[in-house]
Amino acid sequence: MNASATLPANIHSTGQLPKVAWAKGCYLHDVDGKVYIDGSGGPAVYCIGHANAEVNEAIRVQLDRIAHGYRYNFTTDALEELSEIIRQRCGGGLNHMVFVTGGSEAVESALKLALQYQTAIGAKSRRKFIARERSWHGNTLGALGVSGFLERRTAFEGAFIDAVRVSPANIYRPISGATAESAGEASARELEEAILREGPQSIAAFIFEPVVGAAGGCVPAPDGYAKRVREICDRHGVLMIADEVMCGAGRTGTWRALEKDGVTPDIMTVAKGLAAGYLPLGAAIYSDKVSAALVAAHGAPMTGHTFTGHTACCAAGIAVQKIVARENLVERVAKNETKLKVMIAEALSGIDAIGDIRGRGHFIGTELVADRKTRKPFDAAHKLYMKIRQQALGNGLICYPVGGNVDGVNGDVVILAPPYNASDSELAEMVDKMATSIRQVLAREGFA
Repeated sequence: MNASATLPANIHSTGQLPKVAWAKGCYLHDVDGKVYIDGSGGPAVYCIGHANAEVNEAIRVQLDRIAHGYRYNFTTDALEELSEIIRQRCGGGLNHMVFVTGGSEAVESALKLALQYQTAIGAKSRRKFIARERSWHGNTLGALGVSGFLERRTAFEGAFIDAVRVSPANIYRPISGATAESAGEASARELEEAILREGPQSIAAFIFEPVVGAAGGCVPAPDGYAKRVREICDRHGVLMIADEVMCGAGRTGTWRALEKDGVTPDIMTVAKGLAAGYLPLGAAIYSDKVSAALVAAHGAPMTGHTFTGHTACCAAGIAVQKIVARENLVERVAKNETKLKVMIAEALSGIDAIGDIRGRGHFIGTELVADRKTRKPFDAAHKLYMKIRQQALGNGLICYPVGGNVDGVNGDVVILAPPYNASDSELAEMVDKMATSIRQVLAREGFA
């Protein structure tokens, strides 16, 4: 196959994007008639596929009643029903939430809740956050400030809230002196050392992704890591914030990603899969302990927006979550994890550049390396992840390649995050087109 010929002319010549016209299920159609299979749910959002009639009808019915009952004037059936669904899904005393319209707002709200909590209990000296390198928490200034994503931060340095950095927790690339087996303990120990070095009385919260998404490429927490983090945070009065915007709402095979790690955070964020992209929706969810302090000191959480608890958005979330529950889609995602990893490994067999295949559920990353033995990444100048993205589009696949996963500059990962209800044949098509695209780019660049 002539690789260049598979690329739409507008991508190949100018870098412009194709224009989407319509979609159904796992397939999208552009205005020129080209068909794409959605192997990543866009940016890990469209968890039940596109144009679901049941969800669309639920939104229409809500719009016919009222589109938006302003949260600070009214409660609504949609807000209350979705709140109860989330309480049941989360468990562990995570009974309180602030609804927003996306992941960045959810993280921003979580940071504010942590600061308000520390103020409420008389610990206003706790203003700092600890976060990890190779993490992504969002595009608002607060969320971006705690993110460890160099490329996305550089233009805004100097305007961020105070954040302390610790190393990623990654068994494929453990911190110095650690092995894959000791990576979790070593990373947790580094967190405690950072708390003690800064002074526990200065730290409001530790924020982390249980399964790192874009910045690391589907990196699950090492075994035992989250439990040790929970113990350390409790010992030093530091809140634990789990950012599950990308890895939560069933994406990794449990509704809460940290459920698999046996841990409940003080605050968590969820967004992408909550309403599956049908309307913008996210939430900052917090514990009874946090709520009690806020209510006692201030009467309510001191964060919210014009569109907090947007009624039609909540109706979309209810419809999506009912489908996910009725069709046992979270359980299906969990069962598919091993199958997906095996399919990817078989499709990419014989390629020396494949370093690691990792992740949970329908959230699987494939890391490319220049040297498999040393795990040295390809030089960023090659822009392999961008070339794979373009090649995949040309081949009719939407996937989610990311760069800089190793040190903020170098590293290439390709993420597949299929809809939870993708059929076996659709999963096979996604994997085959991803493997074909990777092989074509590596061959063209002289790496295969």
